[in-house]
Amino acid sequence: MWNTIPRRGSFRTRVFWLLLALFAAGPAASLAQPPAQLPILHSEHGPNSAAAQRAHYVVLVSLDGFRWDYAVRDHATHLLQLGREGAWAPDGMLPSYPSLTFPNHLSLITGLYPEHHGILANSFLDPARTAAGKPDRYSIRDAAAVTDGSWYSGVPLWSQAEAQGMRTACLFWPGSEAEIAGQRPSEYLRFDDHIDENLRLKQVVAWLQEPAATRPHFITVYFSDVDHAGHAFGPDAPQTHAAIQHVDALVGQLQQDLQQTGLPVDLVVVSDHGMIATEGPWITLSDYADLSGFATDGPLLYGRTEADRQRVYDQLKHASDKFQVYRLRDVPPELHYNRNQRAGDPVVIPTGPYAIRAVAPANGRPDHAPIPGSHGYNPRWMPQMKASFFAAGPDIRPGSRVAPFENVNLYPWIATMLGLHLPTSPLPVDGKLSILSGTLRQQHSTQPSHPEGKTQ
Repeated sequence: MWNTIPRRGSFRTRVFWLLLALFAAGPAASLAQPPAQLPILHSEHGPNSAAAQRAHYVVLVSLDGFRWDYAVRDHATHLLQLGREGAWAPDGMLPSYPSLTFPNHLSLITGLYPEHHGILANSFLDPARTAAGKPDRYSIRDAAAVTDGSWYSGVPLWSQAEAQGMRTACLFWPGSEAEIAGQRPSEYLRFDDHIDENLRLKQVVAWLQEPAATRPHFITVYFSDVDHAGHAFGPDAPQTHAAIQHVDALVGQLQQDLQQTGLPVDLVVVSDHGMIATEGPWITLSDYADLSGFATDGPLLYGRTEADRQRVYDQLKHASDKFQVYRLRDVPPELHYNRNQRAGDPVVIPTGPYAIRAVAPANGRPDHAPIPGSHGYNPRWMPQMKASFFAAGPDIRPGSRVAPFENVNLYPWIATMLGLHLPTSPLPVDGKLSILSGTLRQQHSTQPSHPEGKTQ
C-alpha cells in the first residue's frame, strides 16, 4: 500500500494519498504500534551484514497438527488463496518418521531426518549418555533438556543465518531456546502457549519494523490450536473445525500485515504432521513380552544386552497385527530410522491408529483411555499423517503445484531464498533443492551463494 503514494506532486495531493492509504489499511494501520511487551530474550550478535541487508525476508509459520486436507475440507480461504498466489502441495507434505511434533520441527529447520538431528521422539532415552553418566532422558516437558544444545545435531536455519551475518528471530519453534551449532537466534522467547496469538502477529511485524541493521530476515512463529483440538476431540470434531478457521484467519491477518510493511517477504506456512482418530484401547507391549532387563519410554524399548533385545524381538514379532516389530538395524530404510540408538531396539511400529505403550501405569496410578486424536504413525501407511505446505512471496512462482515431498527439502529451498549457503559440517543436509526449485521465480543452483560474514 505504502509504495502507491505518489512521491511527487503538491503537498496537498500527497497528504490526500497518505490519508487514503491509512483509511484503506483499516486495522493494519495500527502496525506502527508496538505489541505489548513480550519476554523476548536476546543473543549477543552483531548487526546484519551488508549482504544480509540486501536479502529478502522469510517468515516461516507452523500450524501444529494441520492435516494436509484440512484447508480444502474446511474451506480455509486464506490458506487456499496463499497457495493460489504462490506454491501449494495439494496432496500434502510428508513428515519424517515418527510424525511427532519435535522430531518434525527439527527436520523442518535442519533439513535432517530425526536419526540425524537426534530428536527421535517427543520423549526418549539415550543409552550413550547413560554410559557417559550424563542426563539421559529427553522430554519436551523438561526445560533443562529442551534448552541443552548437546541433545541436537545439525545446523538450524537460524544458526546458519546467524553464522553468515543475518539476524533471525523465533517465536516458539522447537529447538530455538538451545544453543545449536554455536548459535541462538538474535531474538527468541521461552515457550509459553498462553501468549495471545494476536500479540505473536504484532511481534512479527514489530521485528520487521526494526532498523535495517537489526531487522531479522528469517522469522519463525508457531500456533498449536489445531493440534490441541485434534488431540482432545478428534480430527472431525466441531472444535477442530473451529480451530482450523481460527488459524486460517490468523494467516490472513499476517499476510495483510506483511504486505503493509512494504518489504519483500516470502510467507511460508507449513505443519509438522496430520491427525487421525485413535482406534481401540491401549496396546501394552508388556502383555506380549517379558520386558525385564529393559528401560522404557512411552512405546520405546531399550534393552541392556543383545540377548535381551533379541529375546523381546522374538516374543513380539508375531504377537499382534496391530504393530510390526524390527531390530533397529532392520527398520525399513525409507523411514530413515535405523541408525540411532535413541530409537530403542527393538522398534515397534503401529500398523494403524493404535495407542501403543511399553508398560501400563505403575503403583496404582490412574490408567486413562487413549486420547481421541493422535499422530506419530508412518505417513507412507497412513495418509492422514501428511502435513500442509503453502507459500507465496516475491521469490515464489504463482500457481506452483508440487507433488508430496519430504519436509527435509524445505531447508535448502528457504536457504536459497535467503541467499545462504548450505552447511557441510557437522552433517550435510538430507534435503535437496531440486525438489522445490521449480517453485522459485528464478532458477538457482543447488548450492546457494555465500553471503558476507557477520560484522561485529
